[in-house]
Amino acid sequence: MFNIRTYNAISSKGLSRFSADKYTVSSESASPEGVLLRSQKLHTEVLPESVLAAARAGAGTNNIPTEDYTEQGIVVFNTPGANANAVKELIVAGLLLGSRDIFGGMNYVQELGDMHDSGEMGKLLEKEKKRFAGSEITGKTLGVVGLGAIGSIIANLALDLGMNVIGYDPAISVEAAWQLSSQVERMESIEALLARADFITLHVPAIPATKHLINKDTLALMKSSAKILNFAREEIVSTDDMVAALDSGTIAGYISDFPAPALLGRKDVLLMPHIGASTEEAEENCAVMAADQLMDYLENGNIRNSVNYPPTKMARNGGSRITFTNNNVPKVLGSVLAVLADAELNVVDMVNKSRGDIAYNIIDIEGDLDQSIAAAIADVDGVVRVRII
Repeated sequence: MFNIRTYNAISSKGLSRFSADKYTVSSESASPEGVLLRSQKLHTEVLPESVLAAARAGAGTNNIPTEDYTEQGIVVFNTPGANANAVKELIVAGLLLGSRDIFGGMNYVQELGDMHDSGEMGKLLEKEKKRFAGSEITGKTLGVVGLGAIGSIIANLALDLGMNVIGYDPAISVEAAWQLSSQVERMESIEALLARADFITLHVPAIPATKHLINKDTLALMKSSAKILNFAREEIVSTDDMVAALDSGTIAGYISDFPAPALLGRKDVLLMPHIGASTEEAEENCAVMAADQLMDYLENGNIRNSVNYPPTKMARNGGSRITFTNNNVPKVLGSVLAVLADAELNVVDMVNKSRGDIAYNIIDIEGDLDQSIAAAIADVDGVVRVRII
């Protein structure tokens, strides 16, 4: 039996993936092997030594102390793409709201609550509607910064809406590249993209390299008529620099899912209450993906969509399975194989993957194993964590 500790309200569709004969799921689990969460901040939370993996039902993992968990041999999963459709639809809404003063027009209509004659109201609206005129997005250029799971579908959808699309992503994955239309023009630098685009939408993770990616220097490169959409992470845009750029007319508008006090009350800013992934379907998709990844790791040692471990998968070949994490330095794998050879254990199949300073291994062995083998492998210099499945 595996124990799963949950934080936050996890969709029942995700929780139902854990079969009762193999798992106990509770927010009170004292010795969990797996942790499943949404927005709970774990930086100050001391997890039991029993924890092998943490799965976030969402894309961002800045609420998880990933570096510390890596050193402890804890695999951190996320669910890229599971909420992509929800975010995509909100970004389309942001594009339309940003190109035409729909929001201002709707607010104006509500202010006419003291009018009781529909004929008079109609005449007034006909006279005043020019105040809320805007532009169509067809023919405009959309710059997509980050062409991952969400950025690529936004780029393709914008083409369907008649927009010209340019994109920049220095680390685009093969999978994302396959999904991206050939009509999306790849830019060699973010500076070149910012100079050409009428709308810029951001789809990069919140990491040290992207903090304040949009700042006074990058804002200065943009058209004065351009608008930025930020439905990725608050930290990617410098709020102070954005306010200064709007005040000076350097750019025309900012549409964001991350409100900040300095942005309130401005007609050139449209703010939403962090609702990018707040649909029932997105929450269900994220929970199901997170649960499935967590189960595959606990039961088979396979890793998919981890932010700190390499993707590693091997079909079961009978017998027993050993998995171990080690520092990515020479001779560790050879030393572990020597332990198995000394114990006269035959290796049926194995896979070894690395990511940065960490290496991860899956080895299938003929017959049964006892914990003495795990203890012997754990004693090898450089090994961080060992499991027998």
